[in-house]
Amino acid sequence: MTSAPTALVTGVTGQDGIYLARRLLADGLRVVGVARPGSASGPRVAAYLPGVEVREVDITDGAALRALVADVAPQEVYNLAALSSVGRSWEEPELTRRVNLDTLVDLVEAAHALTAAGRPVRLFQASSAEVVGQAADSPYARAKADAERVVEKARAQGLHASYARLYVHESPIRPPGFVFRKITRGAAAIALGRSDELTLGTLDVRRDWGHAAEYVDAFVRMLRRDEPVDLPLGTGIDHSLADLVEVAFAAAGVEDPWSRIVQDPDLVRPADSKVLRADPEPAAEAIGWRATTSFADLVARMVEVDLERVRSGVEDDPRYL
Repeated sequence: MTSAPTALVTGVTGQDGIYLARRLLADGLRVVGVARPGSASGPRVAAYLPGVEVREVDITDGAALRALVADVAPQEVYNLAALSSVGRSWEEPELTRRVNLDTLVDLVEAAHALTAAGRPVRLFQASSAEVVGQAADSPYARAKADAERVVEKARAQGLHASYARLYVHESPIRPPGFVFRKITRGAAAIALGRSDELTLGTLDVRRDWGHAAEYVDAFVRMLRRDEPVDLPLGTGIDHSLADLVEVAFAAAGVEDPWSRIVQDPDLVRPADSKVLRADPEPAAEAIGWRATTSFADLVARMVEVDLERVRSGVEDDPRYL
């Protein structure tokens, strides 16, 4: 009996990792997910990752990561692990580079070794639209840009490797530290009388926001394409944070949202790109992929889940996906 192919997913407890792992399991693959030490028994794993073999590995330990790849011998590798905050990258530039670049270098080395041993590996790298935004000089963006060069070099050396420049994508399981979830959660808390106001920074940045569940389908299509390809992934439509506030509060049933918003200058990050918007045509042409969830529908679903979270006190539940 032929064993199922194996996929290795770094960052498996993150938003994209969860949706991707579930997609790969549905495809019949054995899925091994890499998680931070101490996190495998957490509520997110229990709620969202049944059937995934979660291995706790410090991805900054290159030897341990390469040993894991050799042990698992995957046919597909998806590198989604990252320190994804531009602001935090200025505070921890060395750690940002270690996680966002050196981890990929280790994975490529391990993939080359398996391929040379007659066990070919395909690799997908999650890059970021920030590499071409106004924050392109941030430690975060520089590490992601350098990682793109690593992918290109690996491909020139015969590895099936590709990267996607990801525009912002959200979901109900996005951690609340991200501003989109901060706003949907804040609207829910105010609607239910658990809070009176929501504190935010700048509201004039514009982003191309899509649904993460759709984006992981593009990851799989890119990796399984006969020839590797690098693509931007986004909806092609941008909205401002002010738009997000108004749509989220309306979805929660809260009138006059601006009477509930407090702006804190200390939360304004001047390094942020003002506008990030994808060209959706390359992905449509190369892999037949377009984002289909509208901004309004994404916001409404996230507010719906956050209302349930506030009412129930249950943060992680498979019904939230």
